[in-house]
Amino acid sequence: MTYSDKLMELIEEFKGIEDKMERLEMVFELSEEVNLLSPEEWSDSTRIIGCQSEAHIRLNIQDSKVSLESGADSKLVQGLMGIMTIAIHGVEAEQALLLTPDFATEMGILNSLSPSRSNGFRNMFDRVMHEIQEKK
Repeated sequence: MTYSDKLMELIEEFKGIEDKMERLEMVFELSEEVNLLSPEEWSDSTRIIGCQSEAHIRLNIQDSKVSLESGADSKLVQGLMGIMTIAIHGVEAEQALLLTPDFATEMGILNSLSPSRSNGFRNMFDRVMHEIQEKK
């Protein structure tokens, strides 16, 4: 799999962090990377089903490129959304569809999360990929 330069850089940065708590701190920092979908815009159609927190995304395809807006009531979940933003925002839809959740495993973030948070990340990933497929 060929990752974008930004995602590859992020994967390498996470690989260099041994401590689980440091990894989680970095996820918290990545909450700033989202293109914020304000709570006023949250609805049943933007909600990520199966996420422990209140989490929402809005995805569009413009000029064949993915545009992702997201928001959550948990900074950790919003940090995971920041990772997804780095992974796919501005990327060609066809290229984004080649992405698998393996990149998160490579980063070592999934084993730093509780099982319910890991499952929530997977639900978010699956929802994003489904929407890209539908809208491309």
